[in-house]
Formats: sequence, C-alpha cells, structure tokens
Amino acid sequence: MEFLFNIKGPALYLIIFCAKIIEVSISTVRLVLINKGERVKGALLALMEIIIWLIVVSSVLNNITEDPIKVLVYAVAFSLGNFIGVTIESKIAVGLSSIQVVVNDEDGESLADMLREQSFGVTILEGKGKNDSKKNLLFIQLKRKKIPEAVKLIRQTNPEAYITVNDIKSMMGGYLK
Repeated sequence: MEFLFNIKGPALYLIIFCAKIIEVSISTVRLVLINKGERVKGALLALMEIIIWLIVVSSVLNNITEDPIKVLVYAVAFSLGNFIGVTIESKIAVGLSSIQVVVNDEDGESLADMLREQSFGVTILEGKGKNDSKKNLLFIQLKRKKIPEAVKLIRQTNPEAYITVNDIKSMMGGYLK
C-alpha cells in the first residue's frame, strides 16, 4: 500500500477512480444480495469492499490539501460506481418476483395456457373491474431473470393487459422451474 502514497498526478487519479468504481459497484451488489437473503455472498463481498475502501480512502486523504483533485475524482467515481453497480445487479437479477396480470375474462384462460406452455406457473382468480366487468387476475411467480420474457409474451398476446411486477423475499411451495 505504500506505493500508493508515492504515486502522483494522473496515474493516482486513475487508480482512485477505478478502485472506487469497483468498490461502490461491489457495495451495491452486496446490498441487494443481503436483501435477497444471500448472507454468505454478501459477507464475502463486504470483505472485498472494505479492503478496497480502506486503501482508496487512505490514498485520497494522504496530503489532501496539496492535491484536492483526488476528492473530485473520488466523488465522480462514487457516483459512477452506483450507476454501474445497479446495472450489474439488474443483469445478475438475483431473486424471485411475482407478476400480476389483469385481463378481460375471455382472455384469461388463453393467456394462462400460453404462459404455462412456456413453463411459467400461473394461478387465475376471477375478479370484477369497473362497471362490474368480469376480469381474470393471473399470478405468476418466477425468477427475476425471466421477467422480460414473461412480460414480452403477455404484451404480444394481450397488449391491453394491466401488469404489475413485485419482488418476493421468500416463497414456499408452488410451481417454479
């Protein structure tokens, strides 16, 4: 770590910038994993995160009054690290979700059958909409990675469907491949 205190100028700025982006991206993914119940993975990422943080912060604070540009580089990298971390997390898509779809009574069964043919588990409930119109409410539990595929199928089959998507912390029983 001593070598960081001897580096100056653009090389130091680049190291701070890249390390901070990595650290904050790890932090963002760690928080999501912990919220999804992945405690061991979250703890391992926390270890990497804090080691990087300690190194970066110590290099930024070393002679900070002589080189205040380090603070600006650190702040910009923090912001960009959040953006990159959220992007990474959306690609990993850890966890489970629930999709609720409201369609007209006549479209519910055919939409459910089509989704089941694509290996999605679907439960249908009957409901009433405005003016007592009959509606079908479809419940679909799936892995987050499968959300775009399911929504695309629903939109292709029934463009007027009302769709909501929610995260699920835990699920017991049911059909999920």
